Amino acid sequence: MANGLSVFQVMEMFPDEAAAESWFCEQRWPGGVRCVECHSDNVAVRPTRKPQPFRCRDCRKDFSAKTGSVMHASKLPIRTWVLAMWLLSDHCKGTSSHQLARDLGITQKSAWFLAHRIREAWTETYSTDRFAGPVEVDEMFVGGKAKARHRKRQADPLLDLVTPVVGMVDHGSGKAVAMPIGDLKASTLTGFVKERTVPGAVVRTDEGSGVCRWRRWGIGIRP
Repeated sequence: MANGLSVFQVMEMFPDEAAAESWFCEQRWPGGVRCVECHSDNVAVRPTRKPQPFRCRDCRKDFSAKTGSVMHASKLPIRTWVLAMWLLSDHCKGTSSHQLARDLGITQKSAWFLAHRIREAWTETYSTDRFAGPVEVDEMFVGGKAKARHRKRQADPLLDLVTPVVGMVDHGSGKAVAMPIGDLKASTLTGFVKERTVPGAVVRTDEGSGVCRWRRWGIGIRP
């Protein structure tokens, strides 16, 4: 699903459950519906859609668009799932389960479950393709000092921990990747850049000391 869509555009794309299911089937099976068990394309569509809308004529497996997907065994409509995918991917600062529940009209418990399944699916489909560039790289720390928290939570030693995270955006393809790393040493950062870019790719960074030291590793970095 493309980012940058407005609420009105998304609602026009998915006005009802049938439209959402049709879109999801096209994304999952671009060449036509296939059996989730034997992958045969000899699939019958039941007019009554009971007990499942699809039936494989080869292995006699009954299934639906949800079977074997992130929505497996969920009673929520496919339209709700699709809208949740858009909300989670479109909001750059993230969406809490409470906000997701209000936007979708479901319980917070259902929203929490739904969001975790979607994020887990995104992790499993994480791309390892190298970026051709030009790419932009930067690092940051995630976390904060315990003294900045509420006094009732300041005693927790884990709250005083911060995690270094490095991110990369490929301006050629529009893709991005971010991951936690152990430290911000030049060797660690250089390894991340080499792993995620093709040889000769132009890499742009800020003037951070850790990032600027990458130049001596000869990987064509430009600040």
